[in-house]
Amino acid sequence: SELIKPYLQSKYKSTRVPKSLIFHMSKHSGPVNEIQWCPVREQSHLLLSASMDKTMKVWDAVDTGCCVKTYSCHSSAVRAAQWSSCGKRILSGGFDSMLHLTDVETGKQILSSQNDFRISAMKFHPTESNIFICGGFSPEVKAWDIRTSKVLRVYKAAVQQTLDILFLPEGREFLTSTDAVSWDSADRTIIAWDFQNAAKISNQIFHERYTCPSLTLHPRENVFVAQTNGNYMALFSAQRPYRINKKKRYEGHKVEGFAVGCEFSPDGTLLVTGSSDGKVFFYNYHTARIIRTLSAHKEASVSAIFHPVLPSLLATCDWAGEIKIWQ
Repeated sequence: SELIKPYLQSKYKSTRVPKSLIFHMSKHSGPVNEIQWCPVREQSHLLLSASMDKTMKVWDAVDTGCCVKTYSCHSSAVRAAQWSSCGKRILSGGFDSMLHLTDVETGKQILSSQNDFRISAMKFHPTESNIFICGGFSPEVKAWDIRTSKVLRVYKAAVQQTLDILFLPEGREFLTSTDAVSWDSADRTIIAWDFQNAAKISNQIFHERYTCPSLTLHPRENVFVAQTNGNYMALFSAQRPYRINKKKRYEGHKVEGFAVGCEFSPDGTLLVTGSSDGKVFFYNYHTARIIRTLSAHKEASVSAIFHPVLPSLLATCDWAGEIKIWQ
């Protein structure tokens, strides 16, 4: 993309809050569960989307706003999809319990494997590009190796469902957020794991009675944020014992049972989140105050993500199947 080229060599400039709509992309016939910019900087004009309509799409979301390719390898809703670190493959998992690794160019499956539960969350390991973790409607979380199409390790948690997975810096530890909230106990909502030996490090991280549909890591500081069903985002240390910061709570948006995602801007100054009322909220990371609210969608806005290279370019998606690009 000619628009991205001038920014490739330069350091990321400070993020401004986007104001205007550039593209309104609407080709999905069901809710969009996830969107992700291609991690390869030269190809970061490409945006991946995964939908309840059983498809994944790749869009040119910087130059044209057009759908480049549609992938229909799943027979049920695609709940999670991730670019590989090389940008040539897409890993996807869905409610058909299938795992697929798809070649972006040809659309052919490099790997297809039947999992024994419906998949709702997947993440590639940050340094070992052939390994990913998947979780879903099961008490187990699994680490897979795509070279062998086999399960490397199983992490056993006494829960019913894994909602999100977050690797901590260097990938030695990871977190899972779960739906293990009961009337008498709020532990196990966020569990920290040792990646290598599958041991539980802690399940006493978050003590409020809310599930956390998404987790996100700060790009520069050793902290992470958990989106909660209490209509606020909580801030934690990313080092043991993962203490909550009680002085900062990012509140004002609504979650209301939707898997609303949250993310930091690449410079770490802003925290952005969708909202069940269709709005997108921008918080100052340091003060936890709302800087601006964008009336982005009519239906629940479930994801808002900043472009990795272009300052202030933002992609959002919603429960009506629409994707929008803002600047």
